[in-house]
Amino acid sequence: MNQKIAQQKLREANAVKRYEVTRADLPLHCPMDNTTLWNSHPRVYLPIEDSGEARCPYCGALYVLKDED
Repeated sequence: MNQKIAQQKLREANAVKRYEVTRADLPLHCPMDNTTLWNSHPRVYLPIEDSGEARCPYCGALYVLKDED
């Protein structure tokens, strides 16, 4: 039963095209840890620290670094 609940908390891979992330998510990689991996692309690390934005070369998802309040 716990496995079923855990699976429900996972996001579908490559379903969202814009993600807001914080410094707690660094080092940034796509797909992220809370994404189903069986139907996704290989993990790629994205440099976001300098520009504040990064785009995944596989799925095109845009990641935006937000300031933590």
